[in-house]
Amino acid sequence: MTRDDAQPTITDATDPHPGQDAAGLIEWAVSQPGPALVTTSFSPFSGVLLHMVTQRRPDMPVLWMDTGYNTPETYRYAEALALRLALNLQIVHPRRSRAHREAVEGPVPEPGDPRHEAFSREVKIEPFERALAEMAPKVWITGIRAEETAERARMQPVSRSADGLIKVAPLLGWTARQLHEYLKRHDLPNNFDYFDPTKVDEHRECGLHLAH
Repeated sequence: MTRDDAQPTITDATDPHPGQDAAGLIEWAVSQPGPALVTTSFSPFSGVLLHMVTQRRPDMPVLWMDTGYNTPETYRYAEALALRLALNLQIVHPRRSRAHREAVEGPVPEPGDPRHEAFSREVKIEPFERALAEMAPKVWITGIRAEETAERARMQPVSRSADGLIKVAPLLGWTARQLHEYLKRHDLPNNFDYFDPTKVDEHRECGLHLAH
């Protein structure tokens, strides 16, 4: 990958240049050869990245790993945002339904429970890896932000996994205040009732971004 003043690079993604702003990173990401996708959890402020991406690529596949444990408000928010932005929504589910899993193994294990890692893999990581294998993207655009967890604070806005997948995080340096102002400016809805059973605590990692 070549370096110029308008494009971020994989090897030196922290250097300041025009491509480091969110719009520039998205523009760069969607211009790369090969298929791209954006992931969402429909958590608070998800509308920001989805709006930015679909303004530049309306038909961009939007991948949602629906664990089956989302709140009613999150499902309503997903429906409303998908309609508002005409999202090309691709929903992937765990191989077992929530009812099936809970009938056999009971409720969600607590984070300290040794079964929690297997639970997270079943409801989020395995569906994501299955979707990656089926969709074979070259670029993955994600809404992770540095202020969310200590692990994310150490990440770069552009990185490449061992298997060559380019991960772009346009909002990595954004604050909650900036996200709120963006939603207000564009009259976009927000979701204030979100729960991720793979994290439980909002400052924990679910494992998705540590594995990829």
